[in-house]
Amino acid sequence: MSSVDLTGRVALVTGGAGGIGAAVVHRLAKLGARVAVLDLDAAGARRVASAVDGIALGGDVADPATMPAAVERVEEELGRLDVVHLNAGIGGGQAGVDDALDVARYRKLVGVNVDHVVYGLCAAVPALRRQGGGKVVITASLAGLAAMPADPLYTLTKHAVVGYARAAGKALADEGIVVSALCPGFVDTLLLGAAREEFDAVGFPLLTPSDIADAVQVVLAQGQPGEAWIIQPGGQASAYRFRGVPGQMPPDVVLGRT
Repeated sequence: MSSVDLTGRVALVTGGAGGIGAAVVHRLAKLGARVAVLDLDAAGARRVASAVDGIALGGDVADPATMPAAVERVEEELGRLDVVHLNAGIGGGQAGVDDALDVARYRKLVGVNVDHVVYGLCAAVPALRRQGGGKVVITASLAGLAAMPADPLYTLTKHAVVGYARAAGKALADEGIVVSALCPGFVDTLLLGAAREEFDAVGFPLLTPSDIADAVQVVLAQGQPGEAWIIQPGGQASAYRFRGVPGQMPPDVVLGRT
């Protein structure tokens, strides 16, 4: 596995109270970083943070005020910000393909899975600029690269996250801010819910939170701006190769000037 030294660096992890987030918090701390743990579960955030001599932040990442306040507090208490893992996420929980749409539930899904990523990156970039650059890893999903008919709304949000990471990564690359998306397969966390039993019944292999922490470490060491990295059980994290759009795109379109 690629090594990365985070001694003297400061990291912020959202959704850090359990599952993938907690595993990444412990990994970043092991690599030398001081870590701020942000979660709606404030008690859980305190528990994880105390185990790594970090700081805990409670808040709803779907609230536009939460991420700016979190970044401000990180800089105040830890002095800087170098690494951000925008990891918080929830499942769709409804089909979203008929007139039975629960709008409130849908808005919550988009708020956590999409809005939080935008709020988080916009809040973090000024802090990263003050350090001359930094790394941002966004937890997406294989559902951001391929259709998941069992949960179309979740698929929608993760496609949005992958597209945002690809574009934002290129937009910030010249400033030394590397934005990457991580697209794991199914991970053994509470997000699986009742589906966990179905996977067990058919012997379907699942990734562990530790596997994702391994992948985050690789992305921090090797990731390039705007890449989407995939990780599946038994495999190594690798950058996904997008086919590209057929035909030649005018430079102004590529640079976003149209």
